[in-house]
Formats: sequence, C-alpha cells, structure tokens
Amino acid sequence: MANEAIKLEGGWKIMRIAGWSFAAILLLLPAVAMQFTSEVDWDARDFIIMGAVIGMIGLGTEFLVRRSSGTAYRIGAVVAMATAFLTIWVNLAVGMIGDENPYNLLFFAVILVALAGSILANFQPAGMARTMFAAAAVQALLAALGFTTDPRGAIFSMTFALPWILAAGLFRRVDRDQGTSTVSAAPGSVSG
Repeated sequence: MANEAIKLEGGWKIMRIAGWSFAAILLLLPAVAMQFTSEVDWDARDFIIMGAVIGMIGLGTEFLVRRSSGTAYRIGAVVAMATAFLTIWVNLAVGMIGDENPYNLLFFAVILVALAGSILANFQPAGMARTMFAAAAVQALLAALGFTTDPRGAIFSMTFALPWILAAGLFRRVDRDQGTSTVSAAPGSVSG
C-alpha cells in the first residue's frame, strides 16, 4: 500500500511538471505565432494579462491538488481550474456571445460563483460539488440568455457547463466515499 502511495505521488509530481511546462508553452505560442503570421498580434499587455491568468490558474490548481491525496478530488480540481481558464481565455480572445459584446462580461460571474462557493465550502468535497453544479447552472443560464444575440455562440457557451458538471460529479464521488471512510492527513485536507 505504501509503495502504491509513493507511485501515485510520483505520478502527480510528473503531472505538476507537465502542467507548468504546458502553461509556459501556452504563453510562448503567441510569440512564436507572431513570427509567422499577422493574424496573431499580441502586445506586452496581452502577455502580462495572460501570464497573470495562467499563473493564477496554475497556483489555484496547485492549492486544490494539495488539499487531497485522492485522485477523484485532484482530477475534479484540475477539471474545474481548466474550465475556469478556458472560460477566461475564450472570453478575452473572442467572447462567448459574439465578438466584443459587453454581454460577455457576465460570464466572469461563473468564475466568481466557482471561486466564492469554493471558499465558502472551505474546499470540502460536498460544498465543492454544489459549487460546481451552481457554476454549470450559471454558465448554461447565461448562454441561454445570449441565444437571441448569437445562437452559435450560445450553444458553444452551453457546452462549457459540461466540464463544470464533470468536476461536480468527481467532488460528489469524493464526498460519498468519505461517508464510508473518513481519513484526513492534515487539518483541512480531504481524502478520496
């Protein structure tokens, strides 16, 4: 059992290195693309903003992954943080509902729901599950309200509710599993 735990931790270390490497590559891609096409035209402000977003998402993922030694919780955290990143990225790049539509600012409410709910739930699985379901509901509602403006964008935006639901299901699984065996490695940590 101890060897299995060491293997899992080693795997997560590799995933962390891969995650941060991917983040760096993601930030470098526009710089490389600008050398070959005029379609990509980032200035220093764009790199600073995306660097800050990628950094916050990376640190948030690190924080959540360290909250638990359980695979389901960690995958739920990664899915939630990746969905938050994609929501921000799409909104800043082209917008969920039409290009440069002020309505798109409302989609940042999804991120606020996910963040506030997670903090209020003290990052515990049951509260995280409810929070991710709430984020999915807000995502779907905002997308549906934008249907008259941009039907294609609204449908695209609705699909962003799916990973929120996946994250909710993973956190719910952890909560159910904790009902049968409750083990905490440290105060505030969760297993599962």
